[in-house]
Amino acid sequence: MKKYINILRKKFKKYNIDGYVIPKNDDYFTEYSKINRLRIISNFSGSAGMAVILKNKNYLFTDGRYTIQSQQESGKNFKIYGFEKLINCNLFKNLTLGIDPKLFTNTQIKNYFLKYNQLKHIDKNLIDEIKKEKISNSVPFFSLDKKIVGESTRSKINKISKYLKKNNSDYIFISAPENVAWILNIRGGDGPNSPVPNSRLIISKTKKIFFISKIDKCKKLIKNKVIKSNQFIDIKQFPKEILKLNGKSFIIDDKSCSIFYEKLIKLKFKIIKRNDPTYFLKAIKNTTEIKNMINAHILDGAALTKFIYWIKKINKKKITEIMAIKKLEKFRKLHKSFLYPSFDTIAGAGKNGAIVHYRANKKNCRNINKKDIFLCDSGGQYKYGTTDVTRTLCFSDQKQNIKNIFTKVLKGHIAVARTDINKDNTGQKIDKRARKFLKESNLDYAHGTGHGVGFFLNVHEGPQSINKINKVKIKQGMILSNEPGYYKQNNYGIRIENLVYVKNNNGHLFFENLTMVPIEKDLINFNLLTNSEKNYLFKYHLDVYLKISKYLNQNERKWLATFI
Repeated sequence: MKKYINILRKKFKKYNIDGYVIPKNDDYFTEYSKINRLRIISNFSGSAGMAVILKNKNYLFTDGRYTIQSQQESGKNFKIYGFEKLINCNLFKNLTLGIDPKLFTNTQIKNYFLKYNQLKHIDKNLIDEIKKEKISNSVPFFSLDKKIVGESTRSKINKISKYLKKNNSDYIFISAPENVAWILNIRGGDGPNSPVPNSRLIISKTKKIFFISKIDKCKKLIKNKVIKSNQFIDIKQFPKEILKLNGKSFIIDDKSCSIFYEKLIKLKFKIIKRNDPTYFLKAIKNTTEIKNMINAHILDGAALTKFIYWIKKINKKKITEIMAIKKLEKFRKLHKSFLYPSFDTIAGAGKNGAIVHYRANKKNCRNINKKDIFLCDSGGQYKYGTTDVTRTLCFSDQKQNIKNIFTKVLKGHIAVARTDINKDNTGQKIDKRARKFLKESNLDYAHGTGHGVGFFLNVHEGPQSINKINKVKIKQGMILSNEPGYYKQNNYGIRIENLVYVKNNNGHLFFENLTMVPIEKDLINFNLLTNSEKNYLFKYHLDVYLKISKYLNQNERKWLATFI
């Protein structure tokens, strides 16, 4: 890491810059990318971060999920700050910072650096010049039948066309690959944990489409006439081809249209709006998507329940966190619908559980001891659905104080699950319900309570989420996670996570659980639960039993029945 920092600094003179900015994202702005330049320069492996390398100082910005992890991985060489310090960043002033214009949006640089510093666009990525990661891109794009997704591509393009006409725009540039995937009902293999197809799309108000990607990935789509050959633009030809389009105006996506692509569009067109409506359209799942997600969660629930039974009741050997991760994946692989994890499994025993997005490796991996609390956050990509679930387990009787805290986290989890969405209709309002019982003891957690989830796509998606600031209205068909927690540094971590979807019963909106996995009863202080909360748990575990018991063997079923 230090070696790469020194090599980078030697390039400053050549490019006449005082520093260089390295984001976590790739040029498609995906959360989980096979390219991770930030890790190369900083050793930080979290999913959200940005580094600034100056001539004699280094800064790393990240969020509350990674407070401990960032110090452990990068603290020796970097000053570490929360993302809030990036807004109008004044930690350094009057400097010229180099950036790769393909990795930043204009809004980002305006919000972060332009008040006190200036930026220089460098067309070559300086980290790639030092160490270029080799990426295998062997998975061709494939299409999903309307029976799987529940809505045709034509219907989705009609919705985008209406949006363009309403906003008097000739075109929209869809730059986020997950949005392209949703509109065209296609998937790929360009994410390590998500079936995203790295591609971009132009849609005209007259419903013409232009699909931008690499030809080797698209041969199957063209052959099957999902994309016509005259609708395809090779990514290398895009700068020339966009200038051939007739019209005057474009809408772009503020979150994923880079400075590079915005410049290209501006050569001929006026940008009149910076909102891609696809995020919101994609967030509201139709009945077919919900049905498929329910089925995926039943299979996933059975796999995770088998794992919990195994690790609590069957396993007699000393196992490590990595061994537990591999065993859990084996249980998921028992069903042919399972494809791969939806993110790298978080399996933290004891003090490692306090690292919110901990990743076990050879250097930090612990044995899972009988006295440990074990936090396991995992998920799967299935044909067809995306799952994400956290359970906190114990293997021996725990102190009353720990049981009390676990129960307060559980009470917050139940409060979210039982939200009257007609009344508390934004993530900001629901978040308060999750934290209420912890706050009575002056306790809290430094992450959001819930995130949106894609249908056989990204495990994290917006615009909806449950946190202290999100004001997006929660609508029927949205899927969110419900995951309050508590973390005591160098001791333990607690988190209880289910995925839920928004259901409508005669105008009454409420959350319905997707996740079907028992909640650790050995950590509950039942004296702290109300009768109503106990009733919720009984009904939840009865539902779990009814839905997954047929996938379990006799001993597993008997054990699961003890939760009812």
